[in-house]
Amino acid sequence: MQFSSDSHTATNAARNIKLLLLDVDGILTDGKLYFSNSGEEIKAFHSLDGHGIKMLISAGIDVGIISGRNSKIVSKRAAELGIDILYQGREDKFDVLQEISRNHEIDLQHICYAGDDLPDLPVLKAVGLSFSVPGAHCAVKEAVDVLTRGAGGDGAVREIADFLLQAQDKLDSFHNP
Repeated sequence: MQFSSDSHTATNAARNIKLLLLDVDGILTDGKLYFSNSGEEIKAFHSLDGHGIKMLISAGIDVGIISGRNSKIVSKRAAELGIDILYQGREDKFDVLQEISRNHEIDLQHICYAGDDLPDLPVLKAVGLSFSVPGAHCAVKEAVDVLTRGAGGDGAVREIADFLLQAQDKLDSFHNP
């Protein structure tokens, strides 16, 4: 992982995170939009990311999704992973962030977000800890606290999960069940 300042600042922020919010296209997926001849949308999700999300939830860190697009596939994947906080078709992601903060009574400093494009910037700048991926828009890469090594849709969310769990001294419990 690459840190915008020193790694201690990000680690300290990660200790207090109660909720990880994720963008979909470019974070949970590779960012490409695949359509079949019949117009059906196809998305690929990485199993490492899915397991990381399940680890976070079992460790008491909630996970949610904010996407500007609507997708039945995302709804299905969220249900499979136990993600209850799901907002789709909402282009104003900052408005959604404020709604989530109010509804779940979580201060912004206790929320982290992973996004990769300009619509994510207001959220990335408002939360307690922000992440992105190497393929993100340059303005996003400059604004975030942490940049993953892995690409979106290729284990980046697992890196984030491991980082949060390590900072909260919860990762070892998954290595030694």
